[in-house]
Amino acid sequence: MHTKQKAFGLLLLFMLSGVQVMTQDLTEEQKKLLEQSQETHEFQAETGRLMDILINSLYTQKEIFLRELISNAADALDKIRFLSVKNPEILGDKTELAIRIEINTEEKTVSVTDSGIGMSKNDLISNLGTIAKSGTTQFIEAIKGGNVNLIGQFGVGFYSCFLAGQKVTVASKNTDDDQYIWESQAAHSFAVSKDPRGNTLGRGTQVTIHLKQDAVEFAEESTIKELIKKYSEFINFPIYLKVTREVSKQVEEEPEQQQDQQENTDDDEVKVKDDDDDADTNKKATKTIKEKVSEWVQINENKAIWLRPKEEISDDDYKKFYKVLSKNSGEDPFNWVHFKAEGEVEFTSLIYVPKRAPSDMFDNYYGKQTTNLKLYVRRVLISEEFEDILPRYLSFVKGVIDSDELPLNVNRETLQQLKMLKVISRKIVKKILELFQDAASYDDEDEEDTEEGEEDDNMAETTPEEQQRLKDEKRKKKIDEYNEFWKEYGKNIKLGVIEDSSNRQKLAELTRWYSSKNATELTSFDDYIERAKPGQDSIYYLAGENKEQLLASPIIQGLLKKGYEVLLLEDPVDEFTFQHLNEYKQKKLINVGKGDFKQPEDNDEQRKKQKALKKVFQPLTDWWRKLLSETVDSVIISQRLIDDPIIVVSSESGYSANMERISKAQAYSSKAGSQQFGKKIVEINPNHQAIQELLQRVKDDPDQETEEMAKVLYEAALVNSGYSIPNPEKFASRFYKLFNSALGIDRDAPVKEFEVEIEEEPEASSEPPQSDDGTKWEKVNTDDAKWETVSNDKRDDL
Repeated sequence: MHTKQKAFGLLLLFMLSGVQVMTQDLTEEQKKLLEQSQETHEFQAETGRLMDILINSLYTQKEIFLRELISNAADALDKIRFLSVKNPEILGDKTELAIRIEINTEEKTVSVTDSGIGMSKNDLISNLGTIAKSGTTQFIEAIKGGNVNLIGQFGVGFYSCFLAGQKVTVASKNTDDDQYIWESQAAHSFAVSKDPRGNTLGRGTQVTIHLKQDAVEFAEESTIKELIKKYSEFINFPIYLKVTREVSKQVEEEPEQQQDQQENTDDDEVKVKDDDDDADTNKKATKTIKEKVSEWVQINENKAIWLRPKEEISDDDYKKFYKVLSKNSGEDPFNWVHFKAEGEVEFTSLIYVPKRAPSDMFDNYYGKQTTNLKLYVRRVLISEEFEDILPRYLSFVKGVIDSDELPLNVNRETLQQLKMLKVISRKIVKKILELFQDAASYDDEDEEDTEEGEEDDNMAETTPEEQQRLKDEKRKKKIDEYNEFWKEYGKNIKLGVIEDSSNRQKLAELTRWYSSKNATELTSFDDYIERAKPGQDSIYYLAGENKEQLLASPIIQGLLKKGYEVLLLEDPVDEFTFQHLNEYKQKKLINVGKGDFKQPEDNDEQRKKQKALKKVFQPLTDWWRKLLSETVDSVIISQRLIDDPIIVVSSESGYSANMERISKAQAYSSKAGSQQFGKKIVEINPNHQAIQELLQRVKDDPDQETEEMAKVLYEAALVNSGYSIPNPEKFASRFYKLFNSALGIDRDAPVKEFEVEIEEEPEASSEPPQSDDGTKWEKVNTDDAKWETVSNDKRDDL
């Protein structure tokens, strides 16, 4: 393995240290001298093959080469800056520490130049033959714990150049040696020679990529500018790009042009001129031309705000950076959190919560997801396409993560498997949930503590009533702000309860629901518990299509009459959320739409009465269960019905009405019938006269009409309880027969054609009606027998 590892670090070091490549600038004589002085070195055994594997598998995007070159250039600048602290003279005349990028569209090359520490000939030879051995690693070992952060500690980043380049030429000047050139085509050898041009760099490195045919897009200014902004926008050192633009310029016309113009004038023209005209002839003629000029433009003008102490950053600074990060110049964020994590892994993060949710957030929720978090290693963007750095229910969060401990020169697929990335993910989720909890909670004591210094004097001057009014206003404002957040991201929080078991209780505290107490305002679990009746150990809920239907449901009328509050779940995901949550702060979550629901306040006297009623109505319940045996598991006496004669609920293991409706609406739902959803439970109201009449008819030997009534009553209850009728056509047929009976008509009376006497229309008359007063008539329609009088105006016209 040691043999295979000796080639990659070489190229990285010259890059990290500052190397220059510009063989296209050499004269023919210099090229000959270069060829004569070149020392050709073979890569060690199998290095060429290993290099090809690493180049094509370690990186998946060609554009990465520019990120790596800029990162390595920044390392070289960091080195010289670190050394100049103790020895300022090492900078010499070249005090500017910057990175400059130049494009040659004709030669199809890209050059990256830095004024860093540079490399000597021995440095190039000793390092370029060893894979994963870079000058940066050696430098860090040499300073033994000095406070310097350098990016390229893995010795492979430079080789990404060969993704886009067919040849790479590097020139480097170290303060302790002459300027040397290194050149390779990623084959089995590289050449090192003294630069025949002499010391053209002064100090530093320039790397030139000779682009492949399929990578010529990197020879365009717009492409390079976009890549700099994407990957290296927050590098500490200024990055300049040489750009070309057209300018207008006034120049003098050539004497020959002026003479030609004079000869073209008319010979017969009168040439009498005064002294002023003579003076005008002495003026030189000018013209406007377009000229291309080149200039250096700094691309990375934004600063890495997350690396500054929080105390030095104002809210306006945070908001401005959010607009840069999100490419949104409109709305401010809902909130943000800025923190530095220490312990297992150290990193700094700045997380924003947008005010509005993306419109396509759930279009492909369970497909391949990418977060809006950008991962940086020492201000260099590594990736913005990580799938697992945050759980998918938090995919709307935007921000940056910057760590000094993550490896830079690996692809995102490998990085995602790193244990430290999972630690980062866990800590970020914790901070985001704390941010949500702060937005969702309102503690009067905390509020007073945070604003005590600001408002003590003002509060002292107000009455207790006024102080309470101000507190109420602040509380309402914060509640309204969180309710707006909930409208945007409530579904995400619910999905988090379902998917994130480790944070389920924290997420449950953030949830908001409508309830029977107030169907227009949201409430929390904590508020529900605070309003609960003494001794109530459960939280009751019912799921359905909308709040209005749920409030009118006969299922909850008994609870409401006794003063119990029921949460109303109208979102399709709500019932799934409650099923995964199961309980909240030791309060059991009870679905009142299930058959196993036990009415609260069930004392001994009520149980005795229930037992007696069961015995009395047993003939009806047994008969009815047998009649509906295909779909009904049992018929029982209800304790919760008030005005309705019957309701239908699901068994403990069966689908509730809401879950059955959702399941049937799925594109790939089964067509096996109602049996897949479980049999139903029928609850009857012993106090309703219709149920009492049915009991009497069953005791007197039920006839066919009684059976029809029982079936129609059951199917009507299905609809009223939120279920769908299995066979609507049979229900309609039975209903029409019972309707006939109610009207005193034979229930099976046949349909007869209704006979109607048709009056004959008079034949159309070709003559108008006769009138003694001289009235004139006209026909309404040529095919009609109708005539009408002619108006006065029309008569005059006629």
